[in-house]
Amino acid sequence: DRDGDPECLDCPMGSSCGGGAAPPSECSPGYFASASGLSECTRCEGGTYQSEARAAGCIACEMGSYCAEGASAPLPCEKRTYSNKTNLESVGGCEGCPEGHACTTGIVTPVACRAGTFAFGSRNAVCKPCRAGTYRNAIGADRCLPCGRGSFCPIGASLELPAACELGTYPNATDSDGLPDCLPCTSGSFCPGGAAPPTRCAPGTFASSAKQSVCKICAAGTYQHEMGATRCRDCDGGHYCTEGVS
Repeated sequence: DRDGDPECLDCPMGSSCGGGAAPPSECSPGYFASASGLSECTRCEGGTYQSEARAAGCIACEMGSYCAEGASAPLPCEKRTYSNKTNLESVGGCEGCPEGHACTTGIVTPVACRAGTFAFGSRNAVCKPCRAGTYRNAIGADRCLPCGRGSFCPIGASLELPAACELGTYPNATDSDGLPDCLPCTSGSFCPGGAAPPTRCAPGTFASSAKQSVCKICAAGTYQHEMGATRCRDCDGGHYCTEGVS
């Protein structure tokens, strides 16, 4: 001022002035001053936030998040919950993920389980693959269905697969394209074909090579006491071994 006395000016928007000789103080993040001449900054209401200093207003909270009173940033809804609203004030406002769906942290819309997976009950973070021997051919499932007789359902199956493997072969449960490949039965096991998995030879029997549909019986004078054998043992001295003895 020309006469040497200080001139008092209105405090600018986005700031507060406590009076006296103190200069304006910028409103901190989470606070605002929507008009000039204010002595205090106002805290953002619940359901809104402000990340910048010297703000004249607050912003509606983002979907998938909640904003407590005085928030300087939205906080994401926890996994197993979601929100498509923009006015949540607390984590309790986030809704539980519905059955047949998965919800990751901060998600806006629950994701339906794809075919071959399921989510039992509510509040699931991930969908689980159907167990071997079950399948699901629809999305958003809360459980899987048992595979029918004569069909093949690997882990994560989205349909019942016809398994018509030859004798001495078995279906591959981890085929990348979802369809079973027929693999040769390993030695020490037998494979009756169709959808059946390999079965280890019982004591007293053996399979010396791959791709066997039955295990052979140990001949007289030999024996085998272990499962999954590829050959029989000669009978011990002082003993006798009948056919198929274990």
